[in-house]
Amino acid sequence: MSPNVLALLPEYILTITGVLIMLVDPLFQPERTRKPLGILAILGTLAAGLASWYQLGFGTLHAFYGTIQVDAFSVFFHLLIAAIVLVTLLSSLDYFEGHATHAGEYFALTLFGAVGMMLMTCSVELLMVFVGLEISSISTYIMAGFRKGQATASESSIKYFLLGSFATAFFLYGIALAFGATGSTRIDVISQGLATTTMPTLALLSLALIIIGIGFKVSAAPFHVWTPDVYQGAPAPVVGLMSTAPKAAAFAVLLRILFSGFPSYEPRWASLIWVIAALSMFVGNLGALMQRDVKRMLAYSSIAHAGYLLVAYTAFPADGIASACFYTAAYAAMNVGAFTVITQLSGYDEHARTIDDYAGLALRRPVLAAVLGFFLLSLIGIPFTGGFFGKFYVFSAALHSGNVWLAVIGLLNSGIACFYYLRLLAALYAKPVHHNEQAPIYAPVTVPAAIALTFTAVATLLLGIAPNRILSLAQRSANVTMHQTNSIEPTATDAISSTGTR
Repeated sequence: MSPNVLALLPEYILTITGVLIMLVDPLFQPERTRKPLGILAILGTLAAGLASWYQLGFGTLHAFYGTIQVDAFSVFFHLLIAAIVLVTLLSSLDYFEGHATHAGEYFALTLFGAVGMMLMTCSVELLMVFVGLEISSISTYIMAGFRKGQATASESSIKYFLLGSFATAFFLYGIALAFGATGSTRIDVISQGLATTTMPTLALLSLALIIIGIGFKVSAAPFHVWTPDVYQGAPAPVVGLMSTAPKAAAFAVLLRILFSGFPSYEPRWASLIWVIAALSMFVGNLGALMQRDVKRMLAYSSIAHAGYLLVAYTAFPADGIASACFYTAAYAAMNVGAFTVITQLSGYDEHARTIDDYAGLALRRPVLAAVLGFFLLSLIGIPFTGGFFGKFYVFSAALHSGNVWLAVIGLLNSGIACFYYLRLLAALYAKPVHHNEQAPIYAPVTVPAAIALTFTAVATLLLGIAPNRILSLAQRSANVTMHQTNSIEPTATDAISSTGTR
């Protein structure tokens, strides 16, 4: 097999599947269900995930003149993105039934978006990263406004597109300045060029612009203004996808750029990341306290979790990369699981929007209430959940690197977050607010949705009680990405790994 084909095998599979869906979709009658297309998308995603796992046995692969590098780091995020997309497709397989005839486009766009995200994680050339970013962004711009006829959906799509265009411009201009300062847009060559550049100020400016562009994608403060409105207007399964998979890809890009491209400038960009992390945690958690709409509350929650994850970037490279990878996986499992429950409860018309709409859910749908409650506890960081171990790993890495105050800020914000998560959790087991109104009628949970919920719940639990396998893959990713930092000792990873075996 050609190295170029082998290196991008998952992307080829997803692209071919998406094109096939678009070719077959017009052959269906308008009133006919599009479930077969969704099943085809699920099979394509499974095949792409298996292809990513297959790549793990080849070590490091280089393709397309060194612009693509497939290693343990990129495979980790490929598998994570494939898992998120799989859960999204399972949860939304019946979402458009009886409401829209364009469901085939949704399945194809989901796959095309995944192609862009995977391309971002394996690109070591900034222009290739930009191509992947655009492929991913265009798909999510369209999917954010997929509930046609809804004013909030149109607002969501337009606002996401306009602000995303500005952020993309910052990122692209940062790439141009990086080329001007170092003479290359390849991450490894940039790292070498920084040692001899005669324009260090230009290099710093390029890095600042790149961080701004990526900060928008991960909805870190102060680049978060789009997040609440977009999450509120977009379909629930789309929110579950866009709050996890594109963020995972963007965080992977940021890891490569900071730790592999600009390691010599770490004292400067670490201070900037420190401020962004603290600001994101406070803005996200304090903003969530004011929300009654569940999707807006989780939007602010995602801003706070971006801050938690950015704490890892201020740690030593070996600890920071591994803890960031693990936290990304833990957050993806619990957040996409929470939005899967919301998808099942709200439906296409989104009947359940506010916290009051969830009051007494345990009396009517005890299993769904219990699963949602479990995800909320994980988002808080309660022990025996993936959220707890993810925060423990990140804050331990921060303490080990001497960032005591940032770890303290993170713990303080975790305490603040308890209030709004527990407020929703208490509503699930409270009596309904309006006794005289007819209780909402929830559609039964379909088999694909049940599989998605089981998968995310089990993943969240295993990441909390038996995290060793993911920890080892995360540490392997860190070693591959930052092989030059192996001499740093001691690392917090070994101590945490031993903790996870208990």
